[in-house]
Amino acid sequence: MDATPGTDHPALTAQLGDIAMGFFYASALRAVAVHRVADHLAGGPLQPDELGRRAGLHGPTLRRVLRLLATRGVFQEDGQGAFGLTPSAELLRTDVPGSAHSGMVWITEEVFQRSAAGLEDALRTGVTPFDAAYGMPFFDYLRTDAEAQARFDTGMAAMSGPEDEIVAEAYAFPATGTVVDVGGGRGGLLRAVLTRNPGLSGVLFDQEQTVATHLLDVKETAGRWRTDGGSFFEAVTPGGDLYLLKHILHDWNDEDCLRILRAIRAAIVPGGTLLAVDAILPPGNDPHFAKMVDIIMLACLRGRERTEEEFRSLLGEAGFRVNRIVPTETFSSIIEAVAV
Repeated sequence: MDATPGTDHPALTAQLGDIAMGFFYASALRAVAVHRVADHLAGGPLQPDELGRRAGLHGPTLRRVLRLLATRGVFQEDGQGAFGLTPSAELLRTDVPGSAHSGMVWITEEVFQRSAAGLEDALRTGVTPFDAAYGMPFFDYLRTDAEAQARFDTGMAAMSGPEDEIVAEAYAFPATGTVVDVGGGRGGLLRAVLTRNPGLSGVLFDQEQTVATHLLDVKETAGRWRTDGGSFFEAVTPGGDLYLLKHILHDWNDEDCLRILRAIRAAIVPGGTLLAVDAILPPGNDPHFAKMVDIIMLACLRGRERTEEEFRSLLGEAGFRVNRIVPTETFSSIIEAVAV
């Protein structure tokens, strides 16, 4: 196949340029999210000067930023030059169910920008860009900064929150028993599982400072949950009938994943079930969100996204047998494994 651009040269150059300038879109998105611009448009479209007055911003500059975001479907400009919300922009409001606001603020923070900028050196050295920029691994850094840890917890809860309901619906959970959500953050997934399955009880297992801000205290789950703080590298809550691992394995390299999985294997009875919720890298050149997340893992952590065969091998080495893979409406799948 001829790989030369031919007559498509201008279009291909524009495509490359769009990729190259992508960080400006991210910076524009962060700017309006930090200043909570979408909140001021809840009542309807506004002229940039009036919107700027209400938000304490410079109207002419705000217009230019909103105009750029409107080209990506975030906000829209009407025939009179006023800007209003689109479905995407609605999610930037802080007062709507499923708000993505804190997630967008978190993922556009300087730590990610610096890490992404380090990919150039990482190609030569193989060193994780975050480690090179900050002198320590990502999660060690969070332990040195309580505010960053809190932003991480709320940001991850916001970004994964919509997925929790989908995962809870996609899998046929048992009618009774105890579910242990390992590294479950603030408990969004466990809450969704317990709400849908009133015969289940649950344990939220994560670091002490994280479970302290849990989301489980709602009437639908009353009396059916507890929290447990600790390190999943050392030991996890024993006695569960089913263990959950949502977006945990992709954070770590194979060696660290085996430490986590073996801690769970030591806590689970033979025949017990582990559900690993993660993306499965597809073959080929088609776009898939997991391929972007894999680069985030490369830039910021020591983890990676994995193929189906890589998951089977990893789980098998830790004492689990993959029974089946359940797709979901999100980019992730549910990998059902049995302790052998």
